Amino acid sequence: MTQVGAIPYVATRWDFYDRWGAVKVRWSLGRFKYRVTPGIYAVGNPGRDSLVFVTGNYKLSFDHLRRALKGIDGWILVIETKGINVWCAAGKGTFGTKEVVRRIRIHHLDQLVDHRKIILPQLSAPGVAAHDVKKMTGFTVIYGPVLAEDIRAFLNAGLKATDDMRKITFPFVERLKLIPVDLFYGKYYLLIVPIVFLILSGFNRSGYSLDLVFDNAGKTTVNLFSGYLAGCVLTPAILPWIPFRRFSAKGLVTGWLVAILLLFAGTLGLTLIENISWFLMIGGLSSFMAMNFTGSSTFTSLSGVQKEMKTALPLQIVMAALGIIGWIISRFL
Repeated sequence: MTQVGAIPYVATRWDFYDRWGAVKVRWSLGRFKYRVTPGIYAVGNPGRDSLVFVTGNYKLSFDHLRRALKGIDGWILVIETKGINVWCAAGKGTFGTKEVVRRIRIHHLDQLVDHRKIILPQLSAPGVAAHDVKKMTGFTVIYGPVLAEDIRAFLNAGLKATDDMRKITFPFVERLKLIPVDLFYGKYYLLIVPIVFLILSGFNRSGYSLDLVFDNAGKTTVNLFSGYLAGCVLTPAILPWIPFRRFSAKGLVTGWLVAILLLFAGTLGLTLIENISWFLMIGGLSSFMAMNFTGSSTFTSLSGVQKEMKTALPLQIVMAALGIIGWIISRFL
């Protein structure tokens, strides 16, 4: 019991359910429900002089922070970010100055600790104006390291972050960890769209043929899945080596590279119109899926994403539409 009431204690060690939950959200299972209740939590045996660490209420972010605080007595202030991770929430405004100030006030942080310091994750900086927080609450914002695992070294250095602690890297392994989320982004479309294409593939100049449906089943499915995987798997995997800065352009490159391979493999089509149609559809699909990855990467900013979507999305729609029209026409040639 504290002066602000009862505060729950949390363990710094993950149990089976924490690990299983982390696996599920990596595969986009229950992603938007993986939250903790905003409020104050205690780690170890904190007192009035213990530091306050701030994070969002996306449970995976919360879990990484509490695990990094093993052996440290401290308070965790969880703010409402609608179940979004720190970085994305800062970009969208949910991890912002107003929410930080609101939580400091409603949880009476000034009565819980004697000092006037709060430690925020480095990646929350785009959304939080430290001088406004200081002005409205009296608490000084100190930005911690990018990675929670560097918190101990940060504390040992007297709340000073080295250049390496401030640096954001996006290596191959980290990119692979994010692929499952985007892979399952359109899981329902992966079931519906191929079925629609299979049904349409039966039409021809003579009417409708089930034999054509079965003949085209394998090729159509391979082509559609290849375009999808080119955008959400191949593009992030080889991201630094693909030319162009825009993700939509990167996805278009990988989509057309895959289409060329499919052309030589003989799965695209039998006529020029059909081949061109598949190039348009695979390219547009891959470009769209790759563009979704911008929210998971360090390569773009919020304004850059918004600008790209305004120009890329109409082009992707046109490519897909022309591809579908051309493919349908090819059924009757």
